[in-house]
Amino acid sequence: MSRIIACIGSGTMGLALMKGVARSKNFAYSIGFTDRDQAKAAAAAKAVSASVYASNIVAVSQGDFVFLAVKPQVLAGVLAEIAPMVKSRIDSGGSPLLISMAAGWSIKRIQEALGGPGSPVPGIIRIMPNTPALIGQGLIALAASPDIPEARICELKHILAGSGVVDPIEESYLDAVTALSGSGPAFVYLFIEALVDGGVRTGLPRDKALLYAIQTLLGSVGMIQETGKHLGELKDMVTSPGGTTIAGLAALETGAFRGIVMNAMEAAWKRSKELSSE
Repeated sequence: MSRIIACIGSGTMGLALMKGVARSKNFAYSIGFTDRDQAKAAAAAKAVSASVYASNIVAVSQGDFVFLAVKPQVLAGVLAEIAPMVKSRIDSGGSPLLISMAAGWSIKRIQEALGGPGSPVPGIIRIMPNTPALIGQGLIALAASPDIPEARICELKHILAGSGVVDPIEESYLDAVTALSGSGPAFVYLFIEALVDGGVRTGLPRDKALLYAIQTLLGSVGMIQETGKHLGELKDMVTSPGGTTIAGLAALETGAFRGIVMNAMEAAWKRSKELSSE
């Protein structure tokens, strides 16, 4: 059965997930975008052979799955705009499934914004994807309101599978997920950039330093996945007594490398929690 997937917002993450849908070979779908910037929506639609809706209300009126791919600061206005159409869909027995990726917006808060306590609301799912979803290598954490049938959750997981690994999780963990996998790619890029600069500092041409840094990271991740060994054991495999690696590790520890990374995670986690109260 063909499904209609409406994506409100055509930014990086919305487009990434819709590209994942388009990569699916065993799913009958049609995709539509809507955005305040119609030219941006048109460009996103062209990238995945999708359509463009005239408004958010039209998107909600047609979508079986409606992705709320807007920034947390914008979501309140979008919910207020679509609330009457959501109610109309519920009253007619054809409620869409709303999927939000706005950090800090709890399922309860979204439901209240759509109608308040006691009002009928559609099934709400929160997801936290990350940018590697653009190449089908993302991590999408998923938390669902308890009223959603398992069959619909499974269907959504199938829709998202083209974007990467889909992992169901309790909603209470999503702020931590935001800090780790949501913000984490930026931390990883900064680390790789530092490795490359270190290679240049020690005499390597920049293109060679970048090649070696990338392959070192890929190979190290592969070792974790393939061997199943503890991270400390893998580290020790590289670390010879009195050698180059232990000298470098000592420098990292002198600079409180692990503490800095954990502090970065905590700062991102705190900001995610702040967004829930703004």
